[in-house]
Amino acid sequence: MQRRGALFGMPGGSGSRKMAAGDIGELLVPHMPTIRVPRSGDRVYKNECAFSYESPNSEGGLYVCMNTFLAFGREHVERHFRKTGQSVYMHLKRHVREKVKGASGGALPKRRNSKIFLDLDTDDDLNSDDYEYEDEAKLVIFPDHYEIALPNIEELPALVTIACDAVLSSKSPYRKQDPDTWESELPVSKYANNLTQLDNGVRIPPSGWKCARCDLRENLWLNLTDGSVLCGKWFFDSSGGNGHALEHYRDMGYPLAVKLGTITPDGADVYSFQEEEPVLDPHLAKHLAHFGIDMLHMHGTENGLRDNDIKPRVSEWEVIQETGTKLKPMYGPGYTGLKNLGNSCYLSSVMQAIFSIPEFQRAYVGNLPRIFDYSPLDPTQDFNTQMTKLGHGLLSGQYSKPPVKSELIEQVMKEEHKPQQNGISPRMFKAFVSKSHPEFSSNRQQDAQEFFLHLVNLVERNRIGSENPSDVFRFLVEERIQCCQTRKVRYTERVDYLMQLPVAMEAATNKDELIAYELTRREAEANRRPLPELVRAKIPFSACLQAFSEPENVDDFWSSALQAKSAGVKTSRFASFPEYLVVQIKKFTFGLDWVPKKFDVSIDMPDLLDISHLRARGLQPGEEELPDISPPIVIPDDSKDRLMNQLIDPSDIDESSVMQLAEMGFPLEACRKAVYFTGNMGAEVAFNWIIVHMEEPDFAEPLTMSGYGGAASAGASIFGATGLDNQPPEEIVAIITSMGFHRNQAVQALRATNSNLERALDWIFSHPEFEEDSDFVIEMENNANANIISEAKPEGPRVKDGSGMYELFAFISHMGTSTMSGHYVCHIKKEGRWVIYNDHKVCASERPPKDLGYMYFYRRIPS
Repeated sequence: MQRRGALFGMPGGSGSRKMAAGDIGELLVPHMPTIRVPRSGDRVYKNECAFSYESPNSEGGLYVCMNTFLAFGREHVERHFRKTGQSVYMHLKRHVREKVKGASGGALPKRRNSKIFLDLDTDDDLNSDDYEYEDEAKLVIFPDHYEIALPNIEELPALVTIACDAVLSSKSPYRKQDPDTWESELPVSKYANNLTQLDNGVRIPPSGWKCARCDLRENLWLNLTDGSVLCGKWFFDSSGGNGHALEHYRDMGYPLAVKLGTITPDGADVYSFQEEEPVLDPHLAKHLAHFGIDMLHMHGTENGLRDNDIKPRVSEWEVIQETGTKLKPMYGPGYTGLKNLGNSCYLSSVMQAIFSIPEFQRAYVGNLPRIFDYSPLDPTQDFNTQMTKLGHGLLSGQYSKPPVKSELIEQVMKEEHKPQQNGISPRMFKAFVSKSHPEFSSNRQQDAQEFFLHLVNLVERNRIGSENPSDVFRFLVEERIQCCQTRKVRYTERVDYLMQLPVAMEAATNKDELIAYELTRREAEANRRPLPELVRAKIPFSACLQAFSEPENVDDFWSSALQAKSAGVKTSRFASFPEYLVVQIKKFTFGLDWVPKKFDVSIDMPDLLDISHLRARGLQPGEEELPDISPPIVIPDDSKDRLMNQLIDPSDIDESSVMQLAEMGFPLEACRKAVYFTGNMGAEVAFNWIIVHMEEPDFAEPLTMSGYGGAASAGASIFGATGLDNQPPEEIVAIITSMGFHRNQAVQALRATNSNLERALDWIFSHPEFEEDSDFVIEMENNANANIISEAKPEGPRVKDGSGMYELFAFISHMGTSTMSGHYVCHIKKEGRWVIYNDHKVCASERPPKDLGYMYFYRRIPS
């Protein structure tokens, strides 16, 4: 008990006992099999707890498991010990003390400090000229908390010494994400210098791109040899495409492609199919110019002036950040900032807004004990654990404390400085949520709106039982498409999570001022004089709302009444109103010269918003519906053979397209049939099939083809919707039951994870509610006629419909000329007043710039 007291600072602790070398060796012998030397692929966490933001700078220090190399704060290390049985941890602690004063009263001159050996960031609030650091490391053996000071080469076994040295010398697992190293890791493509470009007259427009094979309009890649625009591969988060860019390379052998939408004067995302990795193209500007894209245009103007010769437009930055106003810092629960990791402000702003919503607070922070207790063996790779950790860090107030009063500082400094941590670093969270995503995993600036949708997708895919906090954003959009020639209509519904409002520039109320400003600005640039004070377009919110509700033309509309392409118009209305309405102002676009542009406008966003008039009304009296006829499937010549092969073997159905459709809320088996009967031509073509056939009585029945038996159901188990003919292998069930789990748990977990043992174990830990409630599984196993579990009766998407009256409670603002540069801040209304969240700084807002926001968050007003 004395050793435990010494370690945890309890009264009466007298330190650990001095043991002879033989005693230490005997003490470690039972634990030697669990002590590992980190290998090259191991991630060693020395800076941050997996469950909290405790670090070696914290009062209790940090414990690094000598087997998994995960780190835990003092309040979480016992949980890991109980869960895994791992007994040996390295305890790391950094002490901060005031430097000894010299004769003149100042601190003594700096000397090399050999007592610092941890690769940690020093506290930004501390002046290194006034404080000195001392690092301490020791081994701690649980459960008795025996301590062994380090280094201890003479007394420790050789393996333990090597393991300790390797842990202490290991680099941060986030090293690759440091801003200064990310770009340098990309190799120069060996094809860049002598790339062949066909003189075929192709010119790429600045917008309106779509895949030449499947008409997808996202994740598009421009082949730098022939100018083909084709879709990329499908990503784990259901975004992406159908892999037509890769297919084109396999057919033609053209090696390099650039991602459309990433082109800036500083470069773009370039991929080499031949080298199978992202690459650098030193001649990218020339290669893009071949297709009419001038990526370097932003470096100069028509009169040859460089950007830095012109006065920067600083007013937007000053207004949004409330520069020049004395802002009062805010501390305590809900007022914790997020440190900028280098262009991570888009993530910080979105997460501050998300965790100001009670449903997200309850789902994660409210379930913290259960989520942490049932987290997988590696909690750093679990979405719910990391969301809970971030939410607790922001809401607990533990990392947002006011400075110590001046009279207490001297008392503290006499012994040891205990730094106050203000703001948390979301490194672990960002590393996980951006994993495998080509944009968010980089250190470039990103679009906050795109990250919001990415986060919603992750919440959907990692829902905790039946609880899904992202339901508060979900709503149904009714789309009415009318054939202009026959006047017949078709009504469809789709799911969405935000309302995108166009900027109605033509409705500006200060047009005369804008014209005068533009003339003065051009004259100043030509004569190299200072630019005039910025005049910003003033747009009425009502005009933007009107532009949203107006009909828009439908490209490539196929009229089932005419059995041919025709002119069509589409209008959108709300089939349901969400509990929380997110409004995005569509400020970003491309000019005709491919230069990214931002509408620098002021919109009088209302505090109280009523969109009740946008409620969908459905088919109206006198309207005639378009015939329920599918458009003909046009199969490119190079895909006909592939289509025939697909029709021959149902087991080769493109699961990526199936998953994209299933995410929209359609029954799994219906999605599989849609992809099968449209010949694996992509999710968009299959979606059209679903719309036409969704009223058929066997719409959700499994796909069955004579001669193939149940082959068409082969892939269903990845969604946990398998039938009894897809019973998990008994040998894997036996392995799980031998660990003490119920058979019903094992069967359910294996069905939900495609019989993957490791994922099934993680599933059991993350779904504790299935431990006792297994009647459903038993009933299903006893039902010999059960072919599917939950897909027999299609369920619509979950929505929380209500009134269309809303109140503004948060908004995110962007400063800069493009989503790929600049800075984001967030304003949130808390306890009756507005608060600005600018990275790690949290202050009471004096003049919230509600007219300059990019994303607005409204909550429904109870009717």
